[in-house]
Amino acid sequence: MPRIHFEHLPTGVHHAVADKTGAIHHVMNASGGMNSGVAAVLETDTGRVFVKGIPVSHPQVGAQRREAAVAPHLPASCPRLYWHLELDGWSLLGYEVVDGRHAYYAPGSADLPLVEVALSELQAVVAPADVEIKDAVDRWADYAPPGTLHLFAGTTLLHTDFAPDNVLIVGDAARLVDWAWPTRGAAWIDPGALALRLMEAGHSVDSALAFAARFPSWREASGEALSALGLATAALWREIADEDGTDWKRSMAGLAQAFCEGLQPRQ
Repeated sequence: MPRIHFEHLPTGVHHAVADKTGAIHHVMNASGGMNSGVAAVLETDTGRVFVKGIPVSHPQVGAQRREAAVAPHLPASCPRLYWHLELDGWSLLGYEVVDGRHAYYAPGSADLPLVEVALSELQAVVAPADVEIKDAVDRWADYAPPGTLHLFAGTTLLHTDFAPDNVLIVGDAARLVDWAWPTRGAAWIDPGALALRLMEAGHSVDSALAFAARFPSWREASGEALSALGLATAALWREIADEDGTDWKRSMAGLAQAFCEGLQPRQ
């Protein structure tokens, strides 16, 4: 979506943010990422805060509201949300500033154990019952094989998108960011989602699945459940590549198919 500088927001928005942060002394507008209409780090009387926002008329505002609603329930590996404001046509989130780099998933990376710790922490979090978030049964309804949707049901809070951009390495810890699609479902879904991203980074199918098996939820899942996840993942990425055949999406569809085949019962 079009990006504007924080300084160009309505005056009323500036005043509302300053009421939360104290006086704003300096603004550093972010150039990366295009999922927000505004993204900036503010230097304020109360310290630094990362602000991102979109117009309330934008179709993605619902995702941002979900992100705000689920934030109080996230584990310590996730940045803290300080406040959520909606006024003068804008929806804004004020976050803890996390100075880090994107995770490096290649085989042998020192980041992988840190990612494992962060996801292990998340695996223990129960999805809040009072927040309207997607259910895994609904998210995979169009892709899971007939008769298998019930296997995706569960109470765990899932992230589901472990692209390296969504995992920041800060010192000796990994931080999970971008919670636009929180999901309630079976805990083993997230290790599977991470395994596909490991394959994207150069892991073999066996290596990626071995990493997924570090998580008890994956090890304890039935073969039928994991097979269904593989088939659903392949179907989803096949649809994505058919709708937009860019090289990256075709590559991901190929990896998803290999992931699927690696999860099917061996004859």
